[in-house]
Amino acid sequence: MEWRDEGIILTVRNHGESSAIAEVLTAEHGRCPGLVRGGRSRQMRPVLQPGNHVAVTWRARLEEHLGQFAIEPLHLQAGLIMEEPLRLMALSSMTALAQTLPEREPHGRLFTAMQIILQAMDDDHVWPALLVRWELGLLDELGFGLDLSQCAATGSRDQLVYVSPKSGRAVSRTAGEPYHERLFALPGFLSRAEAATRLDVNNGLRLTAYFLDRHVLGPRGLAMPQVRQMLAERLAA
Repeated sequence: MEWRDEGIILTVRNHGESSAIAEVLTAEHGRCPGLVRGGRSRQMRPVLQPGNHVAVTWRARLEEHLGQFAIEPLHLQAGLIMEEPLRLMALSSMTALAQTLPEREPHGRLFTAMQIILQAMDDDHVWPALLVRWELGLLDELGFGLDLSQCAATGSRDQLVYVSPKSGRAVSRTAGEPYHERLFALPGFLSRAEAATRLDVNNGLRLTAYFLDRHVLGPRGLAMPQVRQMLAERLAA
């Protein structure tokens, strides 16, 4: 069997004396691992870095086998990201959370969204809000999407400023005010065409962390990746 795709390197680990096992989030084949022969060579080490955009060819005798990757660079953006600690935290957080995706199940929207974030990493005013949207997209792809389109209590689409921790649905200002201490703040950039403020990003990360822990990590006995917690703390400082 053989297929070709493009992908983003998620993780790499050594295998034997000269090879490596890479895990790639691909556009059409989802999260997929493969053996890269010579992956520890001087030529391949700069390519096999998390965050790099690559062309991959996967070959195996049977679909369920690990298979082998032939990998070629398309956009080696990892080096620039690694120079900035905060951006590196964001990349590491995405690659860690992407491990919750089932193997070999297509999630093209998440791949595209991650690619957009990585391309925007040179603008610290842009990528944090995109990261919040990516985490919301991850929840949606795993079947736990939030409904932020209308008020859970009234059906109104106006003044949506809260999110219910029970239902994961938006709540309007009027309906939620009596219970505001028990509700999450809904960042304006998620419900309206507004620029994201630093407070909005912090509220967004708090929102996604709650539902990721509740629906994705907790049921699997997993904790929130430490790098994700560090990132949230740094952005809130």
